[in-house]
Amino acid sequence: MAKVYNWQLGREMEYPYEDNRPKRQFAAVFNINRCIACQTCTMACKSAWTFNKGQEFMWWNNVETKPFGGYPQSWDSKTLTLLGPQKGYDTSNKDDQKAPYGVYKGETLFEKATKSIEASGQQAVGYVPEDKEWRVPNFYEDTANRAPKYREDGLLEGASLPEHDIFFFYLQRICNHCTYPACLAGCPRKAIYKRQEDGIVLIDQKRCRGYRKCVEQCPYKKPMYNGNTRVSEKCIACYPRLEARDPLTEGDPMITRCISACVGKIRLQGWIDDPASPVHTMVRKLKVALPLYPQFGTEPNVYYIPPRWVPRKHLHQMFGPGVDEAIANYTKPSHDLLAILQLFGVTQKLIFSYKVNADSITAYNKDGKEIMTVPIDEPVIVRPEKHLNIT
Repeated sequence: MAKVYNWQLGREMEYPYEDNRPKRQFAAVFNINRCIACQTCTMACKSAWTFNKGQEFMWWNNVETKPFGGYPQSWDSKTLTLLGPQKGYDTSNKDDQKAPYGVYKGETLFEKATKSIEASGQQAVGYVPEDKEWRVPNFYEDTANRAPKYREDGLLEGASLPEHDIFFFYLQRICNHCTYPACLAGCPRKAIYKRQEDGIVLIDQKRCRGYRKCVEQCPYKKPMYNGNTRVSEKCIACYPRLEARDPLTEGDPMITRCISACVGKIRLQGWIDDPASPVHTMVRKLKVALPLYPQFGTEPNVYYIPPRWVPRKHLHQMFGPGVDEAIANYTKPSHDLLAILQLFGVTQKLIFSYKVNADSITAYNKDGKEIMTVPIDEPVIVRPEKHLNIT
């Protein structure tokens, strides 16, 4: 095992390969607070990439209802069980660049595999889901953690912020295109690679032999096995769109299908390692978006604005110790954050940089040309009385 630095853990960790970060890294921010689980993103992805025979139960994008939902079923609770109880983060020694959440004192999935007899032959502890666990992408949709109880006065209990005792929320998932992918580490055929130009993780269909080690060792279960072709497949981050092959954007790189189709405008794509990108700003500067299960050690590159009504203990397990700060920053947004939030869902072109003005925000493409300017506060326009519809 080599030693690589994982900034989400705030320390070096063990990984099967030497550190080889791409020139820039694909990333996205998903705002859980705005998702309505309409599944438009799911169907946009399905109709674009997984509509062939052998892909009937393959959903590269899915939206699941937490705390009980998951695709495949119970993927996160099973992986957490394999990882076992861990020490968590030491938050007393933070560093904005190297350790923004503190230092993780527990073991990652890679480190656990080197010490666990049950993980013999694995590069990261994992499991292969049963076929029945893949049967539908929205197990327990709209199911809360429990039913409401009656109070002494005979009325059903209510809920109020900051935390609801009865809760559920929607978790939107695609491949995280991790900096240290467990699928890549686990593939004995070396059929999985990470593109240097954008950090997207892909499976070479010609090299893959369908051993399903990627399925087994990805903690997020985003590589999927095709029983017809007998090879594995996964989310490709719509890289043909990112390469500006679509004539719709006239040569400009384009965002993914799931992000462009989002009805609730909850998604924003960019580069995590480019300070000019609004995604970098939200994650590294404004600290409002967090990685999913950073303790796994893969350094995932899809980040989430956590739901502000969910009990903090539950969110800490999912998103780490940055939850309280993220929710506080989102609840009372700065001028810059409020401006960047207006960029969600406004264009199919990839936003490379932006400029915050007094009452608007301007987005720019890769060449520094303006894509569009949007107001920070939408004006309220009251129809004159003579135009009122009173019929």
